Amino acid sequence: METINREQQYIRAQKRVDEIKKFYKHLVVYMLINLVFIGRRIYKDIVYRDESVMDAFLDISNYNLFFLWGVIVFLHGFSVFAKGKLFSKKWEERKIKEYMNK
Repeated sequence: METINREQQYIRAQKRVDEIKKFYKHLVVYMLINLVFIGRRIYKDIVYRDESVMDAFLDISNYNLFFLWGVIVFLHGFSVFAKGKLFSKKWEERKIKEYMNK
């Protein structure tokens, strides 16, 4: 019985580590690709559009992919690290006690 429980714990832990590893890979890919795309856009603005370096850096359209994909990375991180914590059983019990004491 205890062996089965340990195996189940190991499988759950392995899945959890895999989820965290996938998130960190996603984060690294996000940072690398955005660095390349933002750098390329800024370079094009400076060279081909004759913008100043400051204007190219401050052009918000250069960061569209960064912001949109950033929301997706945030949601992925939230699902990995906050899943089950926002409205967990402990939270429910604490809220029930809170309302009963009023």
